[in-house]
Amino acid sequence: MHWLQSERGHLSRPSVKEILAYRKYVDAHMHTLYEQQQQAAIHTLVELGLQHEQQHQELLLMDIKYILANNPSFPVYSTAVLPNSEQPGNIWLEHNEGVFEIGHDANGFAYDNERPKHKCYIYPFKCRNSLISNGEFLEFIKAGGYQNPLFWLSKGYNFIQSQQVSQPLYWVKIDDDYYEYTLHGLQPLDMNAPVAHVSYFEADAFARWHGHRLPTEAELELATALSQYTEDDYGTNYHPFDSNRTSGQTWCWTASHYSPYPGFSPFSGVIEEYNGKFMCNQFVLRGGCVATPPGHWRNTYRNFYEPHQRWMFSGIRLASDC
Repeated sequence: MHWLQSERGHLSRPSVKEILAYRKYVDAHMHTLYEQQQQAAIHTLVELGLQHEQQHQELLLMDIKYILANNPSFPVYSTAVLPNSEQPGNIWLEHNEGVFEIGHDANGFAYDNERPKHKCYIYPFKCRNSLISNGEFLEFIKAGGYQNPLFWLSKGYNFIQSQQVSQPLYWVKIDDDYYEYTLHGLQPLDMNAPVAHVSYFEADAFARWHGHRLPTEAELELATALSQYTEDDYGTNYHPFDSNRTSGQTWCWTASHYSPYPGFSPFSGVIEEYNGKFMCNQFVLRGGCVATPPGHWRNTYRNFYEPHQRWMFSGIRLASDC
């Protein structure tokens, strides 16, 4: 049975005791397999399995947040105090026109959708060196951004109308004040923190209203080439708090459809369908987020979601033509 991805958060989970027993069983059999078969193919499958498990570590936090957010008491998952946020800067970095190599160079692990490394012509552009903050997005709301169809793609406007969307997922308006549900409980909306849990439609509409656009994935790969993923806060801070970090806070929507690279070759054998079959009606996100396990992200990493989805830690970074 194929369970809808958007509904899997409603599935009941086994008990902690059952999970630990299952992990012990799997570990024992993996040790036996490794002792009996020292084959490169086995090592490749195990490495992919470990990487895939890291993806699900992030997804579990997303699911947990979605489940808890449906509870009217706004349960607290983590009692850690979030760090103070600082006002985001407004520095724009210009990038020259030219032919650049995009994608993973096959040195070390990468998913098949990150390969092959290929040449890509980039026109001159500039990219803001900070994420869009809650305060900036609130300005869009107060300016009537959700009510003005001129800023929205046709399907996007149909989506927000049919689903009555008027603010990012997990925002709560009480009287005249805004709050945000986080894994640290319901918090007053931090105006300097990165806006999170917005759909592609919302990110694109905001960019149009702001007079800019979303970057392509190639542009964002170049813009994050020197970014350092900060691992210090993983496991304690489950909410983005620093708009001035260009990686490790929120995944950022790009204007690029999720499609195969030139010369794309999927994994072979039983894992052939790992990524290729999802290359339809989705958009690419880049940058990693607070729920991404340490060491899992790289600037060639291609995350992807459908344009209406919002339950992942998705945010906005702006670009513009020079």
